[in-house]
Amino acid sequence: MDIEKVNSMDFGEFVDVFGNVIERCPLIAAAVWSKRPFSGLGDLEKHFFAFIDGLPLSGQEGVLRCHPELAGRQLQCGRLTAESQREQSAAGLQNLGAAERLRFTELTAQYRTRFGFPFVLAVRLSDPAAAPRELARRLRCPPAQELRTALGEVKKICHLRLADLLGEQP
Repeated sequence: MDIEKVNSMDFGEFVDVFGNVIERCPLIAAAVWSKRPFSGLGDLEKHFFAFIDGLPLSGQEGVLRCHPELAGRQLQCGRLTAESQREQSAAGLQNLGAAERLRFTELTAQYRTRFGFPFVLAVRLSDPAAAPRELARRLRCPPAQELRTALGEVKKICHLRLADLLGEQP
């Protein structure tokens, strides 16, 4: 779809189409709709990013809590959003061996306990084998730094999803 189509969408259609570019946060899309017209992909994502950046700490943590665990039960049970299902499956996270899955589960539990939100990684930009190493590395980060890193990953995911919707190269 082109940017003219995006700019001509009514509120409901915009939220339906863009409501999950930030995982399970259609209220962000609802707020961004009022910023029309958009000049292109960069302008559209700028408004999504500005909304996230403008949230208080509790709101930013809430955005992170809307993300599913990577390679978690929701993936195994097919309860992810369509976008997350495609991303995690394409990254090979559905095909982890038993030992890999157990190690990943242990690390994600440690991460959630330490930071209070799930480990977020733009898996489309990552080698599946690198995800556990990245998780182990990020477990050692100070909480404020990890919050910034995790929000950066949310923005990468948003960029990729917006590029998909607009038919542009990420």
